Amino acid sequence: MQHPHPHHGRTIRRARRTVTALAAAALTAAGLTTFGAQPAAAATARQVEKLDRGVVSVHTDAGNLVGWRWLGTDPGDVSFNVYRAGTKVNTAPITGSTNYFHAGAPAQADYTVRAVVNGVEQGDSVHAVQLRTGYTDVPISPPAGGTTPDGVAYTYEANDASVGDLDGDGALEFVLKWQPTNAKDNSQSGYTGNTIVDGIKLDGTRLWRIDLGRNIRSGAHYTQFQVYDYDGDGRAEVAMKTADGTRDGTGAVIGSASADHRNSSGYVLTGPEYLTMFNGQTGRAMQSVDYVPGRGTVSSWGDSYGNRVDRFLAGTAYLDGARPSLIMARGYYTRTVIAAWDWRGGSFTRRWTFDTNSSTNSGKGYDGQGSHSLSVGDVDNDGRDEIVYGAMAVDDNGNGLWTTRTGHGDAQHLGDLDPSTPGLEYFKVSESTSQPAELYIDPANGAVRWKLAACCDNGRGVAGDIYAGSDGPEMWSASDTSIRDKAGATKGREPSSANFLSWWDGDPVRELLDGTRIDKYGPSGETRLLTGSGVSSNNGTKSTPVLSGDILGDWREEVVWRTSANTALRIYSTPVETATRITTLLHDTQYRTGLAWQNTAYNQPPHTSFFIGAGMPTAPRPTVYTP
Repeated sequence: MQHPHPHHGRTIRRARRTVTALAAAALTAAGLTTFGAQPAAAATARQVEKLDRGVVSVHTDAGNLVGWRWLGTDPGDVSFNVYRAGTKVNTAPITGSTNYFHAGAPAQADYTVRAVVNGVEQGDSVHAVQLRTGYTDVPISPPAGGTTPDGVAYTYEANDASVGDLDGDGALEFVLKWQPTNAKDNSQSGYTGNTIVDGIKLDGTRLWRIDLGRNIRSGAHYTQFQVYDYDGDGRAEVAMKTADGTRDGTGAVIGSASADHRNSSGYVLTGPEYLTMFNGQTGRAMQSVDYVPGRGTVSSWGDSYGNRVDRFLAGTAYLDGARPSLIMARGYYTRTVIAAWDWRGGSFTRRWTFDTNSSTNSGKGYDGQGSHSLSVGDVDNDGRDEIVYGAMAVDDNGNGLWTTRTGHGDAQHLGDLDPSTPGLEYFKVSESTSQPAELYIDPANGAVRWKLAACCDNGRGVAGDIYAGSDGPEMWSASDTSIRDKAGATKGREPSSANFLSWWDGDPVRELLDGTRIDKYGPSGETRLLTGSGVSSNNGTKSTPVLSGDILGDWREEVVWRTSANTALRIYSTPVETATRITTLLHDTQYRTGLAWQNTAYNQPPHTSFFIGAGMPTAPRPTVYTP
């Protein structure tokens, strides 16, 4: 495929932070290990989805808030007109935002949006998705339940989802993981039901159903699925770990249909393991290759019964700066292996493999540093993405970049959290009682900017601008009693939750998302902005949504919960008007890959490559192209 000339736009040029040999020696002496730095590269246009306008109409008692996408491929000076059933409702072209409140309009009003480019009005957009009661339901159908070999009955609950344009029509579809009610953490023995994955259009049409089969155990750490257009054909693919008996969306079986590799404790510790790329439109398995790495000797991963061997993480990264690659990983308590794959021309090519046991990496402190999720971003400002894997990072070329040697943690946040320093920042918490409870890190080189003393298994931590009264990010965790600023100083009351974040109301400060509610932080308490109706959160005490992110309308984030009866995905979108105009976050590739890895293990919210918050400068335009 040829790369067309990049569309209108600009990127923020950030100062490159390099580590001199002297500084690197000092950092090593401080317990940090850094390796290598590459010169910054010129900005390259990145491949993104060719999306439609994503128009949404959210009804309130006072009228309808109509929102739409400002695409990365739109001109910077584009303006918009809003039409109801063919009649324009705004008086002057809309230039300062991508929303419009139509006062007094009924819930069923039909809207389209027309872009105005160089004074010329373009054609109609798609018709608005109508949220007539503040939400819309996407019908879903639970798989039939079953009974395990030891006689335990189970049913199914809708679990994590991702989005991608599966059929190339410009609209996003859902890829939904169904989890049996007897799903297990790796530390728990027992049989589970099969993991089921559906492709679903916004109107509820099911495109396909994949049954991962009896030889893929069900739980938060086993199936990390990635949905992305890896080959640039305009349609998203779906990548998952598979095994004997996996049945694709056409009914075809991968490997042996009769093989049963489960032991009497319900673990799967023998038999082949595959990485399969599925066609997003049909669910057909297009190619299966051996999963890298294979499990090898189970006990070499840290225990003999099957807990640590089956800890998987997954992501998507622009390793060459232009096109997405698939990241599939195994292990984080001891050995870690990360494999990068390209999907081109209908087949896999392995780009590189990072292995903490290799002669290159052994003894350098990379083993045992992984978190229960990963993050992806261009941490060293060379135009290519890195993998931040807990307390360590891997460069775009598969070489180790740095390690803080502070061990495993449950939560981590990578983004442009602080507008006063160039590039990205990184916040994480630690599980080890002998390691710092919280760390604020420069992800370019792993230098720790501040840390809190060791205390406990600190299971939750969040970073983002949730309070306009303090410059830059606020950071807090389950073990702390206040929010902290970019210098680590206490800045006030700790929020009531330490879970997800959401850009929901009209200002650029982010809100708190936890369970089935969204709250706005204040120094004396929270203000409830949304309580989900008839819905449930996922993943037990993690209380996470099915999905949270900018999937419709303007740059603010939608939240998707499952209805309590598991018959629909309920999408909520903000009813609040904003005067802030930002390109759709789907065309910020750090945010977009964050949506892709959101379902991985312990779900975490996505962050942008540029600062969104109080006092933010004009948001940058991305340099992108569409297939």
